[in-house]
Formats: sequence, structure tokens, C-alpha cells
Amino acid sequence: MPATMIPCLRYDDAPAAIDWLCRAFGFERGLIVPNDSGGIAHAQLVMRDAARGDAMVMLGSATPQGEFGRFTAQPHETGGRSTQCPYIVIDAIDTHCERAAAAGAEMVMPIADQDYGGRVYTCKDPEGHLWCFGSYDPWAEGGA
Repeated sequence: MPATMIPCLRYDDAPAAIDWLCRAFGFERGLIVPNDSGGIAHAQLVMRDAARGDAMVMLGSATPQGEFGRFTAQPHETGGRSTQCPYIVIDAIDTHCERAAAAGAEMVMPIADQDYGGRVYTCKDPEGHLWCFGSYDPWAEGGA
């Protein structure tokens, strides 16, 4: 069953972000809705996993216009800090980390074994959004 909590992000260059997220992290393009100014009004990227279930992230172009845009900020507007970080469970975590690094992800916390189980790494995408990937599955470990 797919997760019902889906992270939503905004990017200054959403079309480039979509390309990079697919190449670096293995997302697949789902629904992509362009806006009138060459950006993205709404996009859904999916990571398919038959054993665990699918993951999704939604994103769009960062614009100060509109009600939602008034409540969001880009990492470059906050001194490079993030207020949230998607965590995505990955089985082949070492291979995934190598793929992300090869695509230019900035590793901010290198891959490491965790006291609570599994291996985890944290990186930033080209626009500074924080992403965390790990083999620890809180659903499977009884953490929920």
C-alpha cells in the first residue's frame, strides 16, 4: 500500500530538479503539469518498490505568488538550512548512496550504521534540499 504522507517541495528550477532527482535517486516521473511561465505547477515523482510499497514526492516551481508560496522558503533563503527532510527506505543503501554521490549529491552525513538499526546517509540536492535514505524500516522494526 502506498504511503499517505507525501513530502512536497518547491524548486527554483523545477524542470532541472525533476531530471536530477530521477537520475540521482531513482525516482520515476508521474504526473507533470507545466505552468504558464515554463516552470512546473505540479509534479509527482514515484519510487517503485514491489516489496515495500511505493514512495512519492510532489514538487513544483518556487513562486512567491499564491497562498502556498507565502508559507515556503528555499534553502538559499534560510542560510542553507532545511525545516524538513524526507526519509526514504532503500534496500541497497550503499549502491543508492554511490549513485547519488556520482550525480553530485552533497553528502552532509556519510553513510553509517545506526544504533537503532540499518544504514543511513543524508545529502543535499543541487538546490540545497535535505534528503535522508536508509535501510532502517521503522514499519518492519516495530517502531510504529
